[in-house]
Amino acid sequence: MNRFALGSIGLALMVSGLTVADAAGFGAKRAKALTELQPSGDPVNCITTSRIDTTRIINNSTIDFKMHDGKTYRNTLPHSCPGLLSEDRFLYRTTGNSLCSVDTIRVLHSYGAQLSEGVGCGLGKFQPVAKVAAN
Repeated sequence: MNRFALGSIGLALMVSGLTVADAAGFGAKRAKALTELQPSGDPVNCITTSRIDTTRIINNSTIDFKMHDGKTYRNTLPHSCPGLLSEDRFLYRTTGNSLCSVDTIRVLHSYGAQLSEGVGCGLGKFQPVAKVAAN
């Protein structure tokens, strides 16, 4: 491996700021997210982009979209999206004000101070989810 490649790997590890122990805990939190929210209604084809407050990438095929009104919609992609979890960011483009199951997202890859678009990944339907009631 050349010096540049090794330097890039070191920089990437340094920028992430995660130790191996932190990464394991981080993964456990994301795994828990899959079970702490359960379906709470019928899936919908589209959500309004202006209502999206935050997104949370759970794994390479699952994204939670939290809306301004407190509702959360889980999108399970039909296929795994390489790099989605590790990069932890994506972009989408729409022609209207809705993000729909026929749209695609693109993982944003970081190369130094620049971002570049990765492969396109299709979305699935948006499943409303809610916290599981404690027994």
